[in-house]
Amino acid sequence: MNIVLMADDRKKELMTQLCTAYKSILEKHSLSATAATGRVITEATGLDVSLFLSRKQGGHQQVDARISYNEIDLILMFLDPGAGDSWDDQRVMRTLRLCDQYNVPVATNLASAEMMILGLQRGDLDWREMIKPKKTL
Repeated sequence: MNIVLMADDRKKELMTQLCTAYKSILEKHSLSATAATGRVITEATGLDVSLFLSRKQGGHQQVDARISYNEIDLILMFLDPGAGDSWDDQRVMRTLRLCDQYNVPVATNLASAEMMILGLQRGDLDWREMIKPKKTL
């Protein structure tokens, strides 16, 4: 599964703790993250994380494009409700709308992220593999 990790500045530590706690599950999958989040996670956990640009430099657009091409299976996106503008940010809302449109599971808090990771371990998200188009050369 292709999993994207995104976190506001004040939520990066929480994302890192989640990745540390579930490292044995996450390391079996392809992980990507926006730049700063990915670097923090890699340094703290040793997980192999491919990096997108930072959110402000177009990382959200890169994620959005991959959602549209059905290349992402799960998004863990921790936003900081105390930051004031996270949920008002058009980039975030566009990503959430695309997840709804293309049936990509998305978790925006620790509780839902844990449920998704445990579901991933049980095979609850295996249906994502069935809807991916076959690549032809």
